[in-house]
Amino acid sequence: MKYSLKQKDHDAYVHKTANILDKLPKSVQAKAKSLIHEIYMASTKEDALEAYNHFVKIYEAKYPKAVDTLVKDKEDLFSFYDFPAIHWTHILTTNPIESTFETVRLRTKKTKGSGSRMATLTMVFKLALEAQKTWKKLKGHKLIPLVLEGRIFTDGELKKEAA
Repeated sequence: MKYSLKQKDHDAYVHKTANILDKLPKSVQAKAKSLIHEIYMASTKEDALEAYNHFVKIYEAKYPKAVDTLVKDKEDLFSFYDFPAIHWTHILTTNPIESTFETVRLRTKKTKGSGSRMATLTMVFKLALEAQKTWKKLKGHKLIPLVLEGRIFTDGELKKEAA
């Protein structure tokens, strides 16, 4: 199965892309952005690494700070290929985290703080329990036990075990 990363599913890369582009002059940002997109839109780790190496080769000499920003997180950037492809949308987005704490953030703004540390922890816990009622299951949630067992996924596909 080939996986196509949808625009809304790449929040984790949006921040990384913005940080890299901040270290480049405006005149090269459009080209650099398209090369960065090639990295995280690749359907295999090999293709992603090829696009990554291409970006580094083009910008390393002139814009080392931009390349350093990309290079420092290399392991993290490509780790999602070691999980089921159906989980990639969940791994690559920050929306579950942001939406979980949105409820808490709204309530704490309204109450202007909640007093003691214990009162704050209790309120956060109760709000999270309430928010959990509307959460959707992860796509491919039945594959989670395989991940926890340490089964190997390559480019999002479960690797067949040798007989």
